[in-house]
Amino acid sequence: MVRAKVEHPFRIVKRQFGHMKTCYRGLAKNRAQLFTLFALGNLFLVRRRLMA
Repeated sequence: MVRAKVEHPFRIVKRQFGHMKTCYRGLAKNRAQLFTLFALGNLFLVRRRLMA
């Protein structure tokens, strides 16, 4: 199955970092966690270019 370009960050956050559900800890904390996970996901996608 070929994923669309915009689905790759979601796959990385879910599979690589194990984020399946959001527990309610407050909107600010949940937002901060998701922003951090997507930032790490972006770094994961370009890791080979960064190491070259």
